[in-house]
Amino acid sequence: MCGIIGFTGNCDAKEVLIYGLKTLEYRGYDSAGIAFFADGKIKTVKTVGKVDILADKVATEVFDATECGIGHTRWATHGGVTEVNSHPHTAGRVTLIHNGIIENYQKLQEELEKQGRKPVSQTDTEIAALVFDSIYNGDPYETIRKGCEKLEGAYGFCIMFADRPGEIYAIRNGSPLVATLSDKGAVIASDMVALIKYSKDYFVLPEHMIAKLTKDAVEVTDLKGNEVKPEMLHVNWDIAAARKGGYDYFMLKEIHEQPQAISKTISPRIKDGMPDFTSDGIDDSLFKDLSRIIIVGCGTAMHAGLVGRELIEKFARIQVNVEIASEFRYADPILDEKTLVIAISQSGETADTKAAIEIAKKSGSKTLSIVNVKGSSIARESDYVLYTHAGPEIAVASTKAYTVQLSAMYLLAFKLGYINGKLSKEAVKGLVSCLRKVPSDLEQILKYDKQIETISNILTKAEDLFFIGRGLDYTLSCEGSLKLKEISYIHSEAYAAGELKHGTISLITDNIPVIAIATQKHVIQKTISNVKECRSRGANVILITNEGESVDPALCDHQITIPKMDDRFAPFSVAVIVQYLAYYTSVHRGLNVDQPRNLAKSVTVE
Repeated sequence: MCGIIGFTGNCDAKEVLIYGLKTLEYRGYDSAGIAFFADGKIKTVKTVGKVDILADKVATEVFDATECGIGHTRWATHGGVTEVNSHPHTAGRVTLIHNGIIENYQKLQEELEKQGRKPVSQTDTEIAALVFDSIYNGDPYETIRKGCEKLEGAYGFCIMFADRPGEIYAIRNGSPLVATLSDKGAVIASDMVALIKYSKDYFVLPEHMIAKLTKDAVEVTDLKGNEVKPEMLHVNWDIAAARKGGYDYFMLKEIHEQPQAISKTISPRIKDGMPDFTSDGIDDSLFKDLSRIIIVGCGTAMHAGLVGRELIEKFARIQVNVEIASEFRYADPILDEKTLVIAISQSGETADTKAAIEIAKKSGSKTLSIVNVKGSSIARESDYVLYTHAGPEIAVASTKAYTVQLSAMYLLAFKLGYINGKLSKEAVKGLVSCLRKVPSDLEQILKYDKQIETISNILTKAEDLFFIGRGLDYTLSCEGSLKLKEISYIHSEAYAAGELKHGTISLITDNIPVIAIATQKHVIQKTISNVKECRSRGANVILITNEGESVDPALCDHQITIPKMDDRFAPFSVAVIVQYLAYYTSVHRGLNVDQPRNLAKSVTVE
């Protein structure tokens, strides 16, 4: 969840590190720090707060130009947000940065303190540094190998040794690290966005392998010292995709990028009007003889799975369960060779989702991942992978990653329906045609920004609010509620509209905002009845419906209508509307939309 950057090369490392940390700040922004070789020694500068504060602090101190260093942005797990707890941590001759959690740090700390090695911070990371230093005999490889044997948990380390200027060593177990070599030097980071300025070609450091970076080379060896040649990958976006491009926030930019992202995701997978996954190496046999599908994910990805369940059960008549990945891995799930487990993750590094895939494979189930990052851990662990093409998503609140996940689920549902004889070719072609229209539909919805900005004013001072809907509308209620609370800090709950009378309606009082989604024709009148129940108890109602739907003006304070379409594709339009509502509510409240408190973009620890 933290941001990691390391550089050794032919230009000032401090500048490279600060730039890299700014691109990675969405991964952690409690504190930041850098360490680098200067005058033959390792110097460290750390601070609480944003990278800009660190940059100002570095600028006020005079250092010689340096060519090797490491940097870190922290999302606190062990120990409070203090300068002493921020990274990098130094113990004797070892200076390192870390992403992950060392689970046995307390036991290790007790052993170290018996040796007279007492930490000054409250972090598990410093314990790791002390472990490495207690072993170090001048051989970085032996030190890392023996040190990691003592560590339990997830980690991605970048390490400098005081007597090895110009060198950076790295190893990982779970937490992501990617590296590249350019004409500027060697760079390693926790995310490709920090490398793209230097090269579009990179590799993912394999787990339990050691990388050695010098200004002229990146060498990878296994723990026995054998050379390893990692697979080189290539990104098809440039540095401009990771910049705001004139928008006030990344989130707003990424909302507007959704039509293009969806087109890039579905177009290569449509052949002669039919869904086709041969370019992904996915044969039709994957979709045959399935007794059950389980979709696993966390947060927004899990909400995309809820939509997927509705679609697959409707079009393919196959039972689908949607499981929260963090619960699935500890639930002793029932799995067999006729079960397909679909994992959804934007980063492809979500720890709980990765563990779910590992469990599924051990049980003999087929596994398919839907991820946005090439070469990510979940992609490599899965039998099959379907890459979405959203490009980099910087804002913590997911927007375009969600809608490309939806588009992938639609294609999969159509394919499953056809392969299993529940949809004719003509029916599938008609559905695919509707899906192809989604990007142009969203171009129209994006023009609703001023209307929704005005409507969002009634949410700004709310302390509690509710989203309600039925069927597909309920799945969007879950996502809309999550979006709003994570960036506006307003307590929000999503409920299946028919459940209100089973307790929740007791919370509906004067002026409580209720956002009601009513786009599904077969249940719209039922939902409207639930809206009336809320209205009669004094709720301020924002109603999202289809264009042309006849609604009593007294039923709501504001009505947002989406253009006429097949209501099975309404989730895309509604997604943009609830994203806008969350965005403008956060803006009106004067909050940092892209970097909400206590949250980080990629959750690589449990």
